[in-house]
Amino acid sequence: MKLSASREELLKPLQAVIGVVERKQTMPILANVLLVAEGDHLTVTATDLEVELVAKGELEKLEVPGQITVPGRKLFDICKALPSQAEVKLSLTGERLTVQSGRSKFVLSTLSATDFPVVDEIDGSQVIRVSQSALHHLLEKTNFCMAQQDVRYYLNGLLFETDGAVLRGVATDGHRLALCEIDLDGQNPVKQQVIVPRKGVLELQRLLAEEGEVEISIGTNHVRAELGDIRFTSKLIDGRFPDYSRVVPELTDTPILGNRDMIRQALQRAAILSNEKYRGVRLELLEGQIKIEANNPDQETAQDEVEVDYTGMSMEIGFNVNYLMDALAAVDSEQVELNLSDPNSSCLIRVPGIDSTKYVVMPMRL
Repeated sequence: MKLSASREELLKPLQAVIGVVERKQTMPILANVLLVAEGDHLTVTATDLEVELVAKGELEKLEVPGQITVPGRKLFDICKALPSQAEVKLSLTGERLTVQSGRSKFVLSTLSATDFPVVDEIDGSQVIRVSQSALHHLLEKTNFCMAQQDVRYYLNGLLFETDGAVLRGVATDGHRLALCEIDLDGQNPVKQQVIVPRKGVLELQRLLAEEGEVEISIGTNHVRAELGDIRFTSKLIDGRFPDYSRVVPELTDTPILGNRDMIRQALQRAAILSNEKYRGVRLELLEGQIKIEANNPDQETAQDEVEVDYTGMSMEIGFNVNYLMDALAAVDSEQVELNLSDPNSSCLIRVPGIDSTKYVVMPMRL
């Protein structure tokens, strides 16, 4: 393999895939990226056996086509450290790859390309197309509710559900839930549910841009997204996601309407003196206001009040303050609507009058 390319054209695909290259690997080849030089482009592939990323860069000149794997982070750091617009030459001699640019020269170890694990074509049972910005919005509004290393492995990811004319994303850690749906503009996909693992969700979100379209192929074991010169593939979590519709409460006749920032700031203030382990706060709902109280094992207390539009019955209810603040931070409006039917029910949070994005926080005993 012998080629030359601009620093930017080498850096661009490396930057796109480097997120899945693990520093500590049980298999040495997973710390490498696969380089394939053919025609007028260089294809760079990285995988951690759960997520695979493939990206392309344009070549200035290809003298000898070929393929090899090299340490991913080292090659990325070399390209990053070179001057802007520099010409970079790669040449393979035996089991060493030489990277040369101007007076700089680096010799990297390699491993055979035939040993690199790649995902074959997936049996895409259905393909849907959405704008990258819409999919980014869906992931951003839900991913913070995914569980981390939960024994219920199916919660360590995000549910993608195609249903009629929408793509729905649902995440829950068993204590709170986020749901967001985007319109598929008459594509009418087949009803299907798949769970994408946490790392795949975060990598896909990182790749999505403000403009352009993404084509999503959903198979039985993998999901694949094509975004221009980048191809993302992730294994799916084999498990049954809980029936989330059963935990989403109904809207109440007397919702609490208030200023999102004022409620969030009052919660932040009260949280300072909440129990560091359980993070509990008590909300007392009264006509026209919410009283917020927090205390801790040192017998320190915090109290705050927020004026709201509420005419329902008086009640006291406890919540994890972090869960409430996370949900309020994800609401895209000045006004927020909280629905609470009784002291034992979950709280449904949404933008007033909009049902496409909603958050559920379960109460806690204080």
